[in-house]
Amino acid sequence: MAPKEPVIAVLYQALAPPMYDGVSKPPKPGGYRDSGSDVAYALSREGFSILTPVENPDPADQNQWCYPDTEEGILEVVQKGATHLWANTVLFAEHPLQTSTRLTPYKSNLKVIGQPPICADRFDDKSFTNDELRRHGGFTLPQSWTVDDPRSSKDEDAPLQKTLDETLALIKENDYPIVAKPVRGRGSHGVKICRSPAELREHITNLFDESPRVLLEEYLKEEEGTITIMPPSDQRDQHWALPPVTRFNHVDGIAPYSGNVAVTVNSRAVTAAEIESDSAYSNIMRECEGVAGLLKTTAPLRIDIRRFGPGTNFALFDINMKPFQSNHT
Repeated sequence: MAPKEPVIAVLYQALAPPMYDGVSKPPKPGGYRDSGSDVAYALSREGFSILTPVENPDPADQNQWCYPDTEEGILEVVQKGATHLWANTVLFAEHPLQTSTRLTPYKSNLKVIGQPPICADRFDDKSFTNDELRRHGGFTLPQSWTVDDPRSSKDEDAPLQKTLDETLALIKENDYPIVAKPVRGRGSHGVKICRSPAELREHITNLFDESPRVLLEEYLKEEEGTITIMPPSDQRDQHWALPPVTRFNHVDGIAPYSGNVAVTVNSRAVTAAEIESDSAYSNIMRECEGVAGLLKTTAPLRIDIRRFGPGTNFALFDINMKPFQSNHT
């Protein structure tokens, strides 16, 4: 008997991620329905059977292509005959894809395209992932620091000012500017370049309202890009990198949120000739493959990269377990 042709349903984020030590990844407005509809549309154009909430969905309407990642939404598509669930959402250990007993009867005939929820949960913490990469060694990373809000510790009387002062004292004058961001972030949310201790102090204090731990990084001043790393398959037995995508038209030194500026407006693929003529591209591609291998990712992983200066090597500065961005405006 010939294997059954896949019937694919794309899931978007309808569930808010849980809190971990007072930190939660902020949900994206629309829950990645924009990029989910891109995925579903592209698959349909390639001849795959796609389940959609309406017949003949409109390519211009992101609400007509994918389903919520709630237990009810997942059960709906499975009962409609989905064999593959494309989890274009933020996964976590308690996600229904990991925990729902109502999905058990369908388990033998159901596949999920996405990262293992427990893996995604762990490595969505930028501070944890940063520490793991440094502990392993062999990766090019910017200088970094973490700072904790003492109000989240057991000692409720611990002074906020002391923690900030201790951290800021480690950062030298010539280290500025510094990028500060929440440890469980989304896109450019909460990311800011701070050019002085006073500006950094103010931004950290503001971030503590949503994230009791803040990650600080050396600001990488030159070319920014992103690399998608594909998982092993029947055709390739190791993780492998797609060509880098270079970014431009930054706003205050930070790539704008793709929901405001379409990635097609400020990004382009690096050409084969550019990769061949500049070894920095191939070097960072190999490093990204190493990261994916270390994390044992089972779905596409996207890693953001940036050069230290003109013509220098790239450093890895953000590991994205939920990799897809939308081309919608």
